[in-house]
Amino acid sequence: MSNLPGGEPAARTADLPTGFEPAVAHDPEPQPGTPAHDEAASKEAAETVIKAFGGIRGMIDMTLPGLVFIVAFNLTHHVATAAWSALGLSALFVVVRLAKRETIQHAFSGVFGVAIGAWISMKTGKAENFYLPGLLYNVGYCVALAVSALVRWPLIGVMLGPITGEMFTWRTQNPGRLAAYTKATWAWVLIMGIKPLILFPLYFTGNVNLLGWLKVALGIPPMLLAMYVTWQILLKAPPPIKVQTDTE
Repeated sequence: MSNLPGGEPAARTADLPTGFEPAVAHDPEPQPGTPAHDEAASKEAAETVIKAFGGIRGMIDMTLPGLVFIVAFNLTHHVATAAWSALGLSALFVVVRLAKRETIQHAFSGVFGVAIGAWISMKTGKAENFYLPGLLYNVGYCVALAVSALVRWPLIGVMLGPITGEMFTWRTQNPGRLAAYTKATWAWVLIMGIKPLILFPLYFTGNVNLLGWLKVALGIPPMLLAMYVTWQILLKAPPPIKVQTDTE
């Protein structure tokens, strides 16, 4: 027990009667309408970006089958073996997610794309055709993003709205978020458009090895960059106006 100035002993916490413990200061919750509250709400909404696109796990589920295909093809020089290896891995991802009661949205979309690529490659006997559906999907996705931004229904907002709880209030009641979603959508067009610009010329050369390895290398990094740019844009956007449900 320490002494106070003047020689009087100071009471220790353990010596205080029950119910008289000193209060611990806590940071108060930001009040609605304050800049701190708006900043916290914007940050919370921005962090939904990774969730919307399946996170790192979802990107791995969509990237690894392509890696397995090119490795198996180099080892066996047999298109069917490589195609079935990639398809089997995609199916395994779906089974594992089902067993763990996780969402299969991204894993299922991955197995669907791999199945089409495997069928085309085996049908034609050309290994490079395994990657054709993915390349066409990239082009179609970029076109859809660009069109959605032009008609003021940016796809990034359409995807994130239900997750943030704002649904489509960003389009009619929150012009700042509409502008942010539009800007983020154009960012995705530019970043994701790099892949087909690089890979399509390789597809037409028939260089399967270079096409396959570059397809794998360009799988995750552009997605991470696009998500990071979107996160930065939404951090500076006005907070979402959430839709009130009947229970609320």
